[in-house]
Amino acid sequence: MFSVNDFLSFQVHGGSGGVAAAMENFLTFIESLLEKNPEQIFATIMPGFSAMANVHPLLVHFPIALLSTFFLLDVLGTLFGRDAWRQAAGYILYMGAIAALLTVAAGLQAAKTVPHDELVHHIMQRHQMFGYSVASLAVLLSLWRVLSREFPRAGGNFLFLGIAALMNLLLVLGADLGGMMVYKHGVAVSAVPAPVESAGHEHDHDHGHSHQH
Repeated sequence: MFSVNDFLSFQVHGGSGGVAAAMENFLTFIESLLEKNPEQIFATIMPGFSAMANVHPLLVHFPIALLSTFFLLDVLGTLFGRDAWRQAAGYILYMGAIAALLTVAAGLQAAKTVPHDELVHHIMQRHQMFGYSVASLAVLLSLWRVLSREFPRAGGNFLFLGIAALMNLLLVLGADLGGMMVYKHGVAVSAVPAPVESAGHEHDHDHGHSHQH
């Protein structure tokens, strides 16, 4: 029977045997979904999401992308005198603030569900403080933009962008600690044991295909 591994291979490598074979694999995969219940369908299509202990790792990317984009666009709008750019940046800021609040809430839940030692606990507390700070500053900047009903100018705008820069710096520092917890300390990561026959040998990354440029 067609398995999700075949579909994942199709996603990564584009299938084998040309477009026709790739389409046949895809249609076979769709047909196999009809034999599953909703829970199995979700786990098949989103295996990574289904394997996560909590949604914090999924949500955390949104405030990073939105708040950094807001800052860049607002700075460019200021430099080039484009109010339309700054208006768009404002909407991105509002979405980033909401995403930050949701991410913090998910992070608090995650901290209660993933096992960790004392060292990681201290790192996690610092990570949480950065998260609180980012979410608070994002809400503050959003309220400033909404209540002022116009773009900050001169010294006010310098202060506004200064707070936005600080928020993004804290965002980077918090993300760094989050990455350290995962990649150095393995928080919420299920280790995959190496095959016995490959012990002591380098991994051969040849998947039987070549790339031509």
